[in-house]
Amino acid sequence: MIRFAIVGCGHIAKKHAEAIKNSEGAHFYAVCDTVEDKMKPYIEEYGVKGYNSLEDLLKDPEVDVVNICTPSGFHANIAVQAAEAKKHVVVEKPIALTLEDTDKIIDACKRNNVKLAVVHPNRFRPAFIKLKKWMEEGRFGKLSHANCTVRWNRNQAYYDQAPWRGTKSLDGGVLMNQAIHNLDLLIWLMGDVEEVYSMDATRLRNIEAEDVSAGVARFKNGALGVIEAAVTIYPKNFEESISIFGEKGTIKIGGQTANFIEHLVMEGLSEEEVEALKAEIKENPFGKPGHQCIIEDMVEAIKEDREPVVTGEDGKRALQLVVSLYESAESRKPVILG
Repeated sequence: MIRFAIVGCGHIAKKHAEAIKNSEGAHFYAVCDTVEDKMKPYIEEYGVKGYNSLEDLLKDPEVDVVNICTPSGFHANIAVQAAEAKKHVVVEKPIALTLEDTDKIIDACKRNNVKLAVVHPNRFRPAFIKLKKWMEEGRFGKLSHANCTVRWNRNQAYYDQAPWRGTKSLDGGVLMNQAIHNLDLLIWLMGDVEEVYSMDATRLRNIEAEDVSAGVARFKNGALGVIEAAVTIYPKNFEESISIFGEKGTIKIGGQTANFIEHLVMEGLSEEEVEALKAEIKENPFGKPGHQCIIEDMVEAIKEDREPVVTGEDGKRALQLVVSLYESAESRKPVILG
């Protein structure tokens, strides 16, 4: 059994706990948080060990993997310390808040020969697995453009729950926190981005970072992209979607959380086949829980000595896109990605 420890017992930690519990080959071993009361529910429900100190946790030889569930601004220091202690690392999105910190994480994991996985679980949704296969097969022909949309609601009460939310130093805004999953999918499907131009604003929420962003992108393959992200939608989450347009096909995967095929027309695919596929995905739109897929993949990566499906470099690509969109919005100029 591969033994997992969770660092940071906030909201997202519960998903990690359940994912570890339900994953074959994984054992939920410990939690770590500086606030004792936050650890208690996990210790009582799962029977795990509790550590107030990260240093003490990392000294425990029984810990194989550290899952980092802290505010984003703390990811880098914890990940580097975990890697130096020869622990494999699963880090929540975003991998870090700066490219410099991201490189430190990737370098530490490589130097210490430990695995690094970034939590971008939407890749495991049935609709996107199917779409990725089609993209790899070139079924859409020459690509025209893509659209990436996150129209969600995070009200002021959400940000007021914790003082770090919406701050630039520990959290970021809608691009860094909510839309980064969709941006990861966009890059995964369309390839690397070459250039962006973006605008953002803080319109309705009392936070440091942006609550709405609109941008355009040019991919290295020449296709264009439109990126819209907001947490200002009234009164609740409205839409998360990715649309791809090519010379031989059009697809939109949408819904409140981008898991249904809302529109599909593709050369060589009959209407009957399309309807059957829509119905199949509608029956099980999420597939196996995404966090569980990440955990099970880490278990297999360790046992098979291979890279996880979502690597540190993948996490860096998504972060670089966010950072570039921020840079463009601030400078009011196009930004070329390195």
